[in-house]
Amino acid sequence: MLMRTDPFRELDRLTEQLMRSGTWTRPAAMPMDAYRDGEEYVVSFDLPGVSPEAIDIDIERDTLTVKAERRPAPQGDAVQVDVSERPLGVFSRRILLADALDTERIRADYEAGVLTLRIPIAERAKARKVTVGAGAARQEITG
Repeated sequence: MLMRTDPFRELDRLTEQLMRSGTWTRPAAMPMDAYRDGEEYVVSFDLPGVSPEAIDIDIERDTLTVKAERRPAPQGDAVQVDVSERPLGVFSRRILLADALDTERIRADYEAGVLTLRIPIAERAKARKVTVGAGAARQEITG
């Protein structure tokens, strides 16, 4: 059986695989959505196939850093991998947070391969009414 080969297709596949996978010194980016939902800010990251123990969330001043690592599945001697297209390695995302967010009360949930962070809006940043007080009755100064 004859197979048609394209020498550049394999090179393109290897280059793409290297660009998608990350290392600790050069982590790959992870897809993200961010939006406001009422009184909190929601940030979701796609991390399919990553165990919750391999996710690291750090906050330093106004910077939120999320790092995750997807490791290859353990394989026995009888296992032969024919195709491996899912990116492995380290993924990272750094986000600058506004002063209006309460970083002390961030909640993190991981379900179905999606990491969701819920960051409440700080009390000092919420809209509030200021009441205007009426002054005392005017007094006339005579002299």
